[in-house]
Amino acid sequence: MKPIILQLVIWSLVGSGFATSPSDPANPRASAPARAILNYFQTLSATPPGAGGRVLSGQFTDFGPRADLRLINQIHEQSGHWPGLIGVDYADVGRGPLDYAAPNRTARDYWKQGGLVSVSAHLYNPARTNQAGLRDKGMDLASLLDPVSVAHTNWMAELDSLAAGLQELKDAHVVVLWRPFHEMNGGWFWWGAKDPATFIKVWRHMFDYFIRTKGLDNLLWVYGPNHGKNTVAYYPGDAYVDLVGLDAYTDIVDLAHIRGYAEVAALPKPFGFTEYGPHGSENPPGDYDYRRFLDGIKKDFPKTCFFMSWNAKWSLGRNTHVQELLDDPWVINRELLPRSLVGDGK
Repeated sequence: MKPIILQLVIWSLVGSGFATSPSDPANPRASAPARAILNYFQTLSATPPGAGGRVLSGQFTDFGPRADLRLINQIHEQSGHWPGLIGVDYADVGRGPLDYAAPNRTARDYWKQGGLVSVSAHLYNPARTNQAGLRDKGMDLASLLDPVSVAHTNWMAELDSLAAGLQELKDAHVVVLWRPFHEMNGGWFWWGAKDPATFIKVWRHMFDYFIRTKGLDNLLWVYGPNHGKNTVAYYPGDAYVDLVGLDAYTDIVDLAHIRGYAEVAALPKPFGFTEYGPHGSENPPGDYDYRRFLDGIKKDFPKTCFFMSWNAKWSLGRNTHVQELLDDPWVINRELLPRSLVGDGK
């Protein structure tokens, strides 16, 4: 039996049932540290609004070889706080293939300092041979699961490269919030706005390959559509996801300007803003009052338990009133994370 057919048979037998309840990790083989961090997010999610200490702060650093902690250090210099969560991306966007050396170095350093880590990847199009095509149109997503296609061969090589980077972090005892295929409900990346059933098969294939073949038990799986339409249409199932969120770029943080929250928040997983940036996505001016973001969360997005500000002029380091944001009793920064969760666990 061909490998991909065997995997589809396994899925049909297993159905949606890897995790036995919504509180269990999607990966039944998840490491003890991964389970502890998931439980921490679940605890934040269950904290009543107004009780304080319920929203973990986060900041994306940069892509590929440009990932480092300079922006994080700048935020600390300006506010006296370290974000609780940092983000890195394995893609060297616009320049070349996946590159996890600098992202992993940045992730390891921050983990050792007591912070949590999220990893994403602006994947190149496996239908190409030149490791490019992030924004290609017309990609046949089903070809990734066709073992006789060139796209499948390239896709497996891409998965192996991602897994090698994630394995390095596993070897360093780093738990990763792994956020693949972000903004899959939008049409601007090659994997986006495809047939939901096909997308779900591709997600589950990655999930199965990383867990069963690669043994990556240090991952927590994050589902992050863009705000707007079809925010749950691509959801792979409770047994394949640990945390959920929305990507949103807007000054005005309310239900009229950030759509699809009710649907995602209804999923039985901790919710966060997996990407946030003020102003338009093309040319943010960097003069946003970040208190407005938290005020909007408190009013209209009460299930929020973490956020990730994007870098450059969207970032916490380039806008205003960031100290007040990070000072707020609702917000948890790195210095407030339980030491048993991260680093050396002491």
